[in-house]
Amino acid sequence: MADKPRDDEHAANVRESFDSLHAQVGSRIDEEGRVAIEKLRAAAAAKDGEALRAGLKDLRDRHGWLYRELAAHPRLANLLDDLALLGL
Repeated sequence: MADKPRDDEHAANVRESFDSLHAQVGSRIDEEGRVAIEKLRAAAAAKDGEALRAGLKDLRDRHGWLYRELAAHPRLANLLDDLALLGL
């Protein structure tokens, strides 16, 4: 169980990062955008690189403004960079 604190820290980081994005743009997101963001949140929390890449592509293709907001958000940009360094 040596990875438990790391997993808890990762889960908290994912939650806080996506909550911060929601606080910034949540009032402008439609239901389809919310679903897309929740899929990304789940993929990031699970460290599922394939689902994360597919979700980011879908977000970019279908919700360009939201993708740009996510990419420009400092906490999420750092989170995605960290996940990329892990090979996800």
